[in-house]
Amino acid sequence: MNLHTRQTVNQVYYLEVLKRVCEKDKNYLNFSPTIHGSCITTMHTALSVREFLASKQITVLGHLPYSPDLAPNDFFLYPKIKEILKGRHFDDIQDTKGNTMTALMAIPEKVFQKYFESGLGTGIGA
Repeated sequence: MNLHTRQTVNQVYYLEVLKRVCEKDKNYLNFSPTIHGSCITTMHTALSVREFLASKQITVLGHLPYSPDLAPNDFFLYPKIKEILKGRHFDDIQDTKGNTMTALMAIPEKVFQKYFESGLGTGIGA
């Protein structure tokens, strides 16, 4: 799938790309994928794109993965959870959610305490 030089990414082109991605990787749809809507906002508001995404059960998030709209004090958790889950594969979204929660609960309380005592968890640390 090549983006042609000077190709305008409009709803028609975007929908074509989405369809090719879903056709090429059938397993992609087994994990209830998400798309960050603010990346290409106008394409996600097009009725044809919204209908396609809904038909494939693709969730559109209203923010970027590291958006300032999210609580910044949660960001320190991502690498810790990733480290615990690294190299593991899950059968479905429920398995993924369950293992992620288990990984979160495996992070010792003292890690949280140290983070918040450093001031980073309050937004006042450097």
